[in-house]
Amino acid sequence: MLLGVHVSISGHIYEAITRAQDLGCNTMQIFSRDPRQWRRSKLEAKDIAEFRKRREKSNISPVFVHIPYLINLASPYNILYNSSVKAYIEDIREVEALGGEYIVTHMGSHKKSTELQGLKRITQALNKILDKTAKSSVSILLENTAGSGSWLGYKFQHQRLIIDGIEDKNRVGICFDTCHAYVAGYDLASLEGYKATIAEVNDLIGLKRLKLIHLNDSKDKLASHRDRHEHIGKGQIGLEGFRRMICDPRLKDVAFILETPKDSSNADKINLQAVRKLKRD
Repeated sequence: MLLGVHVSISGHIYEAITRAQDLGCNTMQIFSRDPRQWRRSKLEAKDIAEFRKRREKSNISPVFVHIPYLINLASPYNILYNSSVKAYIEDIREVEALGGEYIVTHMGSHKKSTELQGLKRITQALNKILDKTAKSSVSILLENTAGSGSWLGYKFQHQRLIIDGIEDKNRVGICFDTCHAYVAGYDLASLEGYKATIAEVNDLIGLKRLKLIHLNDSKDKLASHRDRHEHIGKGQIGLEGFRRMICDPRLKDVAFILETPKDSSNADKINLQAVRKLKRD
């Protein structure tokens, strides 16, 4: 089982590798920079070299890098839209320099335009990004969202429409966030709901494009559209909901990353143990 957590890059980015190893992870996710600010500087070459060196000595693969929150490829405002495209291209190049395999992105907010216009904007942006990074080995994963406000991606039809409009589909897949799906209305807590959800993903997108699952329980109720993550088994989805997913043979090659609350020094360790126990049992 490919299992990891979203790891802090505080100090130096290469320290994330050591943190993941100390938790017994064989995959991981990071931010390559401050997710709440525009880029202020590039990673130093010596830090990139040390990251790659430590990773080569580890068993961590693949490495996922989450796009910063400020980037909005669906924005109707040209200044933000163009800045987002430029920053995204820079981030892909940085992920490639680090040796990362995937970049994970929320699908953006259409703000005061329409969903259809937002989906068109993000499709156009991704086509430009993929063209400008045509020689890159880094793939893009579209993450589903909780559906609050004007955020796109709360139903898998959105990912389908975007992928349909992308010219080079070879470097595009999806990331499935369990908390986001549940509060968007996909009932992962029940057997029937789980079966229906996986069937929809397979029918609309294809499970071959599902490369990453964010394992997060939900503090809030089904279809509440409130994005608040909870510890594994302590929320509305529950242990059986997660057991069903991690033991599904169709998902045996998919990576699982925890983005659960870090409200104690051993929170990641406890959540990882909970998932490993479900897999063993």
